[in-house]
Amino acid sequence: MDLIVARNRADLLAARREGTVALVPTMGALHEGHRSLIRQARVRSDQVVVSIFVNPLQFGPSEDFSRYPRTFDDDLDVCRDEGVDVVFHPGVDDMYPPGRQVSVSAGEMGRVVEGASRPGHFDGVLTVVLKLFNLVRPDLAVFGQKDAQQLALIRRMVADLDVPVEILGAPTVRESDGLALSSRNRYLSDDDRKVALGLSRALRAGAAQLTPDKIRTAAHEVLAQAGPRLELDYLALVDPATFTDVSESYHGMAVLAVAARVGSTRLIDNVTVTLNPS
Repeated sequence: MDLIVARNRADLLAARREGTVALVPTMGALHEGHRSLIRQARVRSDQVVVSIFVNPLQFGPSEDFSRYPRTFDDDLDVCRDEGVDVVFHPGVDDMYPPGRQVSVSAGEMGRVVEGASRPGHFDGVLTVVLKLFNLVRPDLAVFGQKDAQQLALIRRMVADLDVPVEILGAPTVRESDGLALSSRNRYLSDDDRKVALGLSRALRAGAAQLTPDKIRTAAHEVLAQAGPRLELDYLALVDPATFTDVSESYHGMAVLAVAARVGSTRLIDNVTVTLNPS
């Protein structure tokens, strides 16, 4: 079947077929990481819906909403290549009709780590994701592990609000040099990109250690080597269920997360580590 582009709720309803539906929510500017999400959705469902919507609620007043890359025609080509059935591409007024008052609160987990640097960001993320779930009515939805805190919060929302959607997390896709794929990578100059590699190098250095203090120390040493052009926002070692800092005695899986600005571009990355294995 030909790819269907649904631009409003009526189009989306008309495009729905019988069978299992998988949703891949995106803000567009699709890359190989998005392709990997679509492929996971494809093998798990009868119909794949990709949403392309740059969500204004998750951008702060000084962030890059107007600058965020919008490459809709190229995104459609990606979706056709990957066998997507429906692209949902609503306008802002379609998603947020005039007079809207109710939003989703991300709670305490939405105010730490990335949420501390971007107040209100995760409220905006959860609000749009819940709206997409209600509009598309998927059986499952696929999100990338690169946005680990977002993935954890979506799982928390689904559990807390009894949303009947299975959440799948897909591994981070990286370039051959280790840089995590991101739509914002296109903003990086060649020199910026070399500096940005300090993020993945720091995560690898930290992941090679076994205790919290050694992990943090090793990662910070690599970040310092990247020089002043890498402006660190945070390096955090956290419990993957709550995103609170782990203690030195913590055992089990944890997330080592980093955010930094290179030039005018803010990047995030993370890896999963095992602490104090027995």
